Amino acid sequence: MRSLFPVTDLTTTGAAAPDREWTLDELAEAYAYPAALPDGTSWLRANMVSTLDGAAQHDGRSQPISCAADMRIFGTLRGLADVVIAGAETVRQEGYRPARAREAFAARRAAAGQGPAPAVAVVTGSLDLDFSLPLFTEPLVPTLVVTGAGAPADRIEAARKAGADVVIAGEGTRVDPARVVRELTARGLRRQLTEGGPRLLGQFVAAGALDELCLTLSPMLTAGDAQRIAGGPGVTLPERFFLASLLEEAGFLFSRYRRTDS
Repeated sequence: MRSLFPVTDLTTTGAAAPDREWTLDELAEAYAYPAALPDGTSWLRANMVSTLDGAAQHDGRSQPISCAADMRIFGTLRGLADVVIAGAETVRQEGYRPARAREAFAARRAAAGQGPAPAVAVVTGSLDLDFSLPLFTEPLVPTLVVTGAGAPADRIEAARKAGADVVIAGEGTRVDPARVVRELTARGLRRQLTEGGPRLLGQFVAAGALDELCLTLSPMLTAGDAQRIAGGPGVTLPERFFLASLLEEAGFLFSRYRRTDS
């Protein structure tokens, strides 16, 4: 990774660090969760990528607008999390597999009292999922299916038979984003990472549940009508976040924004 700018250096000198690839340890330090979370609280961060003209996907997937450094940060964020939260559509489109244990983060996770890999939590009202996929049949940590109390009973039973842990976080078939955070926190999954998609992220934003946004700005233009990183109903008043850190490589910018009250 070419350069790591503390915010003050970026605004005053703009000096770049020497060309080299940042180690996973350095990335883990740069993207560390808050050192101490009060009992019963959690930290929800999102990791998304966007082109210069605001597209979060190309041909329905994020990979074409990503890069190798973005994927290293993607892996680092997973390596630090207790749980990875994703909407069912994202799980289907991106071909989600179980999170794996990585030696690079083993000592750090053990010191933090974490298991070998994060759980994956799939948010879905309909449970329209293929429970024969490795995400459900081969996880190192049981996959969670987060749904509403009125979800189809046969699909809930199918999820449980596949070994998934079903989490109720809403009434009817609707999932309440703020309740998702609370229910996962109650299970000890306090370091939370959402990878979207845009509709799920929009729900977290509208609920005021998002603490941090890790946003990769891709130096690409796609035009078209691709989704933004967050969709759905807007908020009454825009919520202000502040820039916590900024990294750069090959024209890609890797920013980290935090809520002003977090």
